[in-house]
Amino acid sequence: MSGKAKRSGGDDIKMSDIARHAGVSPMTVSRALREPSTVSEKMRRKVDAAVREFGYLPNRIAGSLSSKRSNVVGLIVPSIRNSLYANMIQAISDVLRANGFHLMIANSGHRLDDEEALVAALLAQRVCGLVLHNTTHNKRVRDLVAKTGVPVIETGNLPAEPLDMAVSYSNFEAARAMTAHLGRLGYRKIGFVTLPLRDNDRSKERRRGYFAALKELGLPADPSLVLEAPGGFSEGADALVRLMQTHPGLDAGFFAGDVLAVGALFECQRRGWAVPGRVAIASFDDLDLLRHAVPTVTTLRIPRHEIGRRSAELLVNRLLGAPPERLRIDVGFEIVQREST
Repeated sequence: MSGKAKRSGGDDIKMSDIARHAGVSPMTVSRALREPSTVSEKMRRKVDAAVREFGYLPNRIAGSLSSKRSNVVGLIVPSIRNSLYANMIQAISDVLRANGFHLMIANSGHRLDDEEALVAALLAQRVCGLVLHNTTHNKRVRDLVAKTGVPVIETGNLPAEPLDMAVSYSNFEAARAMTAHLGRLGYRKIGFVTLPLRDNDRSKERRRGYFAALKELGLPADPSLVLEAPGGFSEGADALVRLMQTHPGLDAGFFAGDVLAVGALFECQRRGWAVPGRVAIASFDDLDLLRHAVPTVTTLRIPRHEIGRRSAELLVNRLLGAPPERLRIDVGFEIVQREST
């Protein structure tokens, strides 16, 4: 296996350069890249460190990148188990297929290092475009995107400086709007349950929006009213119970994830806590279950299908020859008032 990439100064990077820098043989580098399980962990770390430093990519995308791309678009989302991505994925797939392109989906979790590995792998497969749910990336992802020049859409938030193009909504504004809505309804002790904050700019922006609304409402910003929780039914139930135990006067819970909110609702029903009589519940995203629950659940409706459709249309236009243009498209959101608040 042999390969080349470009140094920032324009010189070719060869596998022998990587091997020399790592202090191993070119054959070891080849095995570490092709079949990682055949080399020791220590050796993989040495090779990986050299690869990262040089920004090396295997020869699957070496040479004239623009002429060797496939008709496949790579999509990376934090979880393939989360149903909220389904409408977006379907819309992207439909638009791409109608224009002769195909979609490849990968799951990064909530780790930037995992996103980096997937971006490198997809580029090595010569994808013609990328859709990234993350809008915060480490340096190597930014370098790889810049080096290859593939069009990129970011969908999870509205970054001030997108890599290329962004189609999304403001997580900050959405969380601020829902918290303010609860305040206008008369709730004064509002708990906030967020998905984990680490490597997740969306969660950080939602928390920031929550605190901004409290300030506007003239309510105290109490950090103990904010809990982090993985996105599951049991985690939502546990978070609500913890908030109720530490803050007996809690009168509303805002859950930055629809599954968390449903879990909290189920726990209220199990314990005989009236919703919204004892505690109100509001959600983020409009899972179908929320409109069929008893009571129906107030939520933020995010136009996920539109995000997918418009993202794919921008990619297709670029791939068919539209000139590069940094775009930042805000699709907005809607507060859906229901019985739970």
